Order: sequence, then structure tokens, then C-alpha cells
Amino acid sequence: QVQLVESGGGLVQAGGSLRLSCAASGGTFSTYVMGWFRQAPGKEREFVAAITGSGSTTYYADSVKGRFAISRDNAKNMVSLQMNSLKPEDTAVYYCAARWGVLISARTASRAENYDYWGQGTQVTVSS
Repeated sequence: QVQLVESGGGLVQAGGSLRLSCAASGGTFSTYVMGWFRQAPGKEREFVAAITGSGSTTYYADSVKGRFAISRDNAKNMVSLQMNSLKPEDTAVYYCAARWGVLISARTASRAENYDYWGQGTQVTVSS
């Protein structure tokens, strides 16, 4: 059983930056693909970014490509999401997720139902 705890959310002005972190415990961290998803009020949960077990491959939603960067530190069992040039439409609850298996296709990585474990979420609010 893997436990995930997100942190780093908050209120920021448009154009600003935030860094989200997700601490994992209960499993061999490097054997999990890690993903970030978000859910805005009244909307479905959507894919943001994912990273393979070694960190060698990353995937991003088109809406965040060039602005967000996912990274991981397997020695610390942590995955992070650096968010720059934030926009009001980035406002959502951001969730960290884990899927067993070191490799993953872009299509599989982008679908929430393919992840086994989820954190409780952290709120990100971007004001205009």
C-alpha cells in the first residue's frame, strides 16, 4: 500500500509560480510511475504531467507544456511539479498519483483510471 501526501498549494497571482511536492511511503518508489492530475469545480479530473520510474521520460498535457515541469527524487521518495507562468485557468485541486510499473505510454499515463494510488489533493488558486 502506497501513501501519498501533497503539499505546496496556495494562492498566487497570474504569472506567478508554485512548486507542489508529493511525499510517498509504503512502497519501492522507483518502481512507480508518478503523475499529477487536477480537478476544477464542476469539471472532470484531468491529466497534468507524469514521469517514469527512473525519471528519464516525462509527459505533459498540452495546456501546461512549457510552463510546468515534473521531476522526482527517488532517494527522497518525492515527486515535484514546478508550475510557472500560472494562469487563472490553472486553478484546481491538484492530486498526486502512483501506478506500479517503471514504464508507461503517454496514452496510459494520461488516464486517471490507470493509477493505483492517490493523494488527498492540494488546492491551487490563481488570481487574475
